[in-house]
Amino acid sequence: MFARNVSVHLKSKMLSEFGHVFDTQVLPLLRKQKGFRDEITIANANGLDVTAISLWDNKADAEAYNTSAYPEVVKSLAHVIDGTPRVQTCEVVSSTFHKIDVPVHA
Repeated sequence: MFARNVSVHLKSKMLSEFGHVFDTQVLPLLRKQKGFRDEITIANANGLDVTAISLWDNKADAEAYNTSAYPEVVKSLAHVIDGTPRVQTCEVVSSTFHKIDVPVHA
């Protein structure tokens, strides 16, 4: 399993609008993507910093989303985001929600 960790800084008092756009536009788009498994979105207490972690079957599916649909996601959230989202990717080692086969490294 593979994860994309996207961190954004929101404009002041936009957390509610971010949540609305995310629920009505971003999640439906994600659910249509090959290999998409789950989404976890969290916000700091200040309501300005949000982290969205999407889980994917594999790196290839996550990268396909990154080049095809992710630019549309950024456009749909542009009016609530302050600055450029930061994206990190990584292998998922463990999850209590998903069965994960951990790759063996030599």
